[in-house]
Parts: sequence; C-alpha cells; structure tokens
Amino acid sequence: MGRIALVTGAGRGIGAATAQELGRRGFHVIVNYRADTSAATSVVDQIQAAGGTAQALRADVRDPGQVAELVEACPRVDALVCNANIAPPFGPLARMQWEDFEGKVTGELAGVFHLTQRALDRMREQGNGRIVYVSSLSAESVRQGAIAHATAKAALNTFALHVAAEAGAWGISVNIVAPGAVRTEASAMMRTPEIEAALGRRSILGRMLEPRDVAAVIGSVLDGGFDAVTGACIPVDAGYRVLSG
Repeated sequence: MGRIALVTGAGRGIGAATAQELGRRGFHVIVNYRADTSAATSVVDQIQAAGGTAQALRADVRDPGQVAELVEACPRVDALVCNANIAPPFGPLARMQWEDFEGKVTGELAGVFHLTQRALDRMREQGNGRIVYVSSLSAESVRQGAIAHATAKAALNTFALHVAAEAGAWGISVNIVAPGAVRTEASAMMRTPEIEAALGRRSILGRMLEPRDVAAVIGSVLDGGFDAVTGACIPVDAGYRVLSG
C-alpha cells in the first residue's frame, strides 16, 4: 500500500484539498470525517478518479476511544495532518458564554492531544513520520470577535512546538502550517464581496487564498525536501502580512 497519510476533517475545505494533494503525491489517504459521510465519500472518489487510493473513516477526534479505533485501522501512519475544525463562536468577550468559548478551545486541544498521542506511538515504532498541524495566522493577531478562535490556535501552536521537541529523537518532524483568510465553506458566513476585495488589495498576490494553496504547502512539507525542518510555523497568506506589517 505504500505510504499512508491520515488527514482529519478531510471532508471539505482545506482538509479535502489536502487529501487530494496527498493522493496525487502517491500517499494512500485516510479521509477522516465526523458527520458528513457523503462529503468524505466524494473526496475518496475524486482521489481515486485521479489515480490515487483512499478510504473514508469516521471518527470524532475529540473522543479518545474513537481516535484509538481510527489509528488502529491504519496499517501505518507515515503522515498526519491535524485539520479537524471546531466551529468557534464569534463576538466580543462581554457577550460570549463560557461554554461556547470552552467548547472551541478544549475541543481543538482534545482533538490534537488524543490523535497525536496515538499517532506518535505508531510513528515511534516505525522510526519515522511527519506531522502537520493546521493553525491560523489569527493566533498571532487581533481581530474583532475572534477571541475564541485565536486563543485556540495560539494554544495549538504551543502544543505543536512541544510535540516537535519530544518527537525529534524518534525521527519524527512536526510543523505548523498557518493560513491567512481562505475561501472555504467554514469561512463563508464571514465573507462578503467587499471583505474579499479588501483582503485581496492587502495581499501581495492580490487575492484571497483557496484551499488548494494551503494544501500544496502541506503536501510539500510532508513529501518534499523538509527533512531538516521541524518545529516551524509556516505562514500561507499570499503576502498579506508583508503589506499589513
């Protein structure tokens, strides 16, 4: 079967594009999803139509039991992409409920905690492996209403750096890919034509990101010349930070 990549939250958006990118690169792709079987099956079909191999496996990565079953179903784990998204509440702190804030922050960390523990066990046995955490440039900036999302991603970044420090001794690289604004279903409610145009004007490339832009970077990290890169946070923002800095 060759190399196997496990991509969480792979039914749509960045996850789906990443699964397809890794399929093109010769990985057998495990398309993880939580609820939308139809979307995950569609991603598998697209990978297979392009000549790759894939399968869809359902699991809520916040649940340690489901994560254990997910990883056990993988013959090996050469690459792991932690991309599963917990929808955040948006709004000012003054009107935010603790339960909503906690759900985003703890949900995000529970997913990567359980999955990383299980995947590292497999990678340690193999003597190699690569992990990519999909974060956000929101972790290092302030945007009105994004306190829960930004806090969760900042915590994710810190978690990833500690994992990188532990995993290096076992030949495992760990990196973060942090996109800026990406045109996905998840971001649709916050996008208007005016917002998209403004974001485009403030980027070097003059446009918003598409999921495939982020997927291409993740694919290169997992399948390219990144052997000596670990513990890095790689921004993917079409040059937005350069013109905004």
